[in-house]
Amino acid sequence: MKLGSLKHGRDGQLVVVSDDLSRARAVPEIAGTLQQALDRWAEVEDDLRAAARSLADGGGEIDFAAALSAGEVASPLPRAYQWADGSAYVNHVELVRKARGAELPESFWREPLMYQGDSGRFLGPRDPIEALDEAHGIDFEAEVAIVTDDVPMGVPADRAARHVKLVMLVNDVSLRGLIPAELAKGFGFFHGKPASAFSAVAVTPDALGEAWREGKLHRPLLSTLNGKPFGRPEAGIDMTFDFGRLIAHAAATRHLPAGSIIGSGTVSNRDADGGPGRTVAEGGAGYSCIAEMRMIEIIAQGRPTTPFMRFGDTVRIEMLGGSGRDIFGAIDQRVERAVLQDR
Repeated sequence: MKLGSLKHGRDGQLVVVSDDLSRARAVPEIAGTLQQALDRWAEVEDDLRAAARSLADGGGEIDFAAALSAGEVASPLPRAYQWADGSAYVNHVELVRKARGAELPESFWREPLMYQGDSGRFLGPRDPIEALDEAHGIDFEAEVAIVTDDVPMGVPADRAARHVKLVMLVNDVSLRGLIPAELAKGFGFFHGKPASAFSAVAVTPDALGEAWREGKLHRPLLSTLNGKPFGRPEAGIDMTFDFGRLIAHAAATRHLPAGSIIGSGTVSNRDADGGPGRTVAEGGAGYSCIAEMRMIEIIAQGRPTTPFMRFGDTVRIEMLGGSGRDIFGAIDQRVERAVLQDR
């Protein structure tokens, strides 16, 4: 089953979406928004699945593909009670630290890193990335994310994965020029992590078939920067902590409300020889963010040569099924200069 939200008010209008992302149907008789559905998931799941099956028979009065192209599709959850992003791909963390000459603590292989992000307003899959200044170091981060039902505090990792109700993609936008000074204060990210964007639909794990197993999504995550292939790492490889571990980490000292979103962190693969990875042009898996490519350049050449994103640049993040069909509805964004309000 695939669920999405059309832009409508703050929380969107819930729609069930056909598997090929062409058609959709609003289901106000079941739930008006995705958050309402998640709050009552055990009660409404069967009804939602029945509505989704009706689309296979040619139903669906909404042209979802046209709505997506027109920018009328919101994030599946336009806002959420909780957005916590992990760093499950320790290869990415290791490269970040190596580029600045820092050792990776051994504990990073045993316990996930995680930060709590801005969940008050998410970007839709075709919404622009707004930035005030190119000097802020505008970067994309291609990731996988899951949505939970209510998760009890202290849930063990081997039971946490059952709380995964939906899977989606995310562009966790980063402002690299602001992050070092923030981290140096010892209090974590804030200005360096603006609004994130999510894929057009969220998909139930069963609908992903064999691609969803062991609490991981096993498909290549494709990133294109300004129309050129940038990354194609396999999301199920080199993921040190599966989503069960990430959920358990997030719930270690708190209950997670239904609709909580947990991110995987930047998807990152080592090279076949165990090295840090090669670009797509060199036959490698490439990278899921510009910062990682710059790290490789620093390690190899002593300085970065790939610039961060500028106004007018575009990024596309998607995942294809075995048939080559888009699974989640691609995130396709352009960087634009923000227009300040209330000045």
